[in-house]
Amino acid sequence: MNITHVTDASFEKDVLQAAGPVLVDFWAEWCGPCKQIAPILEELSQEMNDRVAIAKVDIDSNPQIPTRYGVRGIPTLMLFKGGEVAGVRVGAMQKSKIEEWIESIL
Repeated sequence: MNITHVTDASFEKDVLQAAGPVLVDFWAEWCGPCKQIAPILEELSQEMNDRVAIAKVDIDSNPQIPTRYGVRGIPTLMLFKGGEVAGVRVGAMQKSKIEEWIESIL
């Protein structure tokens, strides 16, 4: 499964109404740590595609959703289950730490 790029307009359908859990990466083009974790999220989207979907929200192009969920720093990863926030992590992390965090919530 590929990473879905979500907008303010598509967030409800793509994340809140998703059939399964969705990991949302709030990021920006100018953010160095966001660029660091991007390849990790690509790998996880392939490895965990049957268990969790991965979506990205560009906070500069889509300011409503980050504001609604109180995103203060990026990258912010939010795991949604059943349309609700099940977990939040802020900052770049190693792949193993992201995997452990996701597994602990699933």
